[in-house]
Amino acid sequence: MALKTILDVSGRHIAAAIALTACGLMAAGCSSDEDMAAQYVERPIEQIYSDAWKQINGQNWLQAGRQFDEVERQHPYSVWARRAILMSAYCYYEGNRYAEAIDASTRFIQLHPGNRDVPYAYYLKAVSLYEQIGDVDRDQGKTDEALTALQDLIQRFPDTEYARDARLKVDLARDHLAGREMLIGRFYLRQGEYLAAINRFRTVIDKYQTTTHAPEALERLTEAYLSLGVVREAQTSAAVLGYNYPGSQWYMDAYTLLTDQNIAPVEDQESWISRAYRAVF
Repeated sequence: MALKTILDVSGRHIAAAIALTACGLMAAGCSSDEDMAAQYVERPIEQIYSDAWKQINGQNWLQAGRQFDEVERQHPYSVWARRAILMSAYCYYEGNRYAEAIDASTRFIQLHPGNRDVPYAYYLKAVSLYEQIGDVDRDQGKTDEALTALQDLIQRFPDTEYARDARLKVDLARDHLAGREMLIGRFYLRQGEYLAAINRFRTVIDKYQTTTHAPEALERLTEAYLSLGVVREAQTSAAVLGYNYPGSQWYMDAYTLLTDQNIAPVEDQESWISRAYRAVF
């Protein structure tokens, strides 16, 4: 779900309040770009909001965020300061300034934990982390952080529009983490380091078995266990693969690996693979 859509649906009162203020105060005038660049220019709160809204209308997100920061800096005890923190987080997010967006969102959560808009602050923080997720061949530290933030949002505010969008993003974040494990596991498998490969594929089955990578992980386990001569586990991984993904190419490959050695897929109910799938399904 697009962030602007969510702001319209669930944060409408924030934007409306700012819009009304801005419309009523445009006559106060806006500072020039040079004024905005100054380190400190003391201004009435109404003028700062007017300047900020002008920047939003021009989609100058960084400048808008800086203006809302000025509200908090120059008028920290006003009711508008609270709103300005959240709006600065939104502007920084729109401008892809994720670190600033996370800082502002976190500050709002810490200062106003009981505010009705705090779910939106959690959402801004989570999506700012989520949109920094890189390719699976890169370090997945941001993915872990994003997953934690998304799950925190879902747990705290399960019935909100934000939580519904977060659930979709959780699935994608988990898929990324599973993809990272598969990438490393394939490397170890090619190198003949079968135990190291098995540990990576096992992580996918234990933690990410509902992702798109699970069928391949089971097939790779079949391959690695056969290479080590651990036939019972190879049979089990293939049998579980066939039961859960019967029409997949991964099952066809695993079945061929076994039958080429005159071995049939047979599940051992005591195997860790069987227990892992029983725990979820």
